[in-house]
Amino acid sequence: MKTLTVRLPDALVAEIEAESQARKVSKSDVVRERLSVAAPGAPSSSLSAISDLIGIVDGLPPGLSADRKTALKATHYGRKRPG
Repeated sequence: MKTLTVRLPDALVAEIEAESQARKVSKSDVVRERLSVAAPGAPSSSLSAISDLIGIVDGLPPGLSADRKTALKATHYGRKRPG
């Protein structure tokens, strides 16, 4: 098995040490378990990080992406308010 040196925030080290002592296992075992749980398959992509934000929005005009300038002008988007 190879050795890897990693710098961790104090709070995370304290959490790992507490778990290690409570479970009576080494800190290395705790870190290995956490790493294996965190990466079960392929690495996550940027798309998967925002996937909950992608979809259909109700109430917008059809074809908005194709003709956004006309739609924004019709709603007076971006114009300064009087007064």
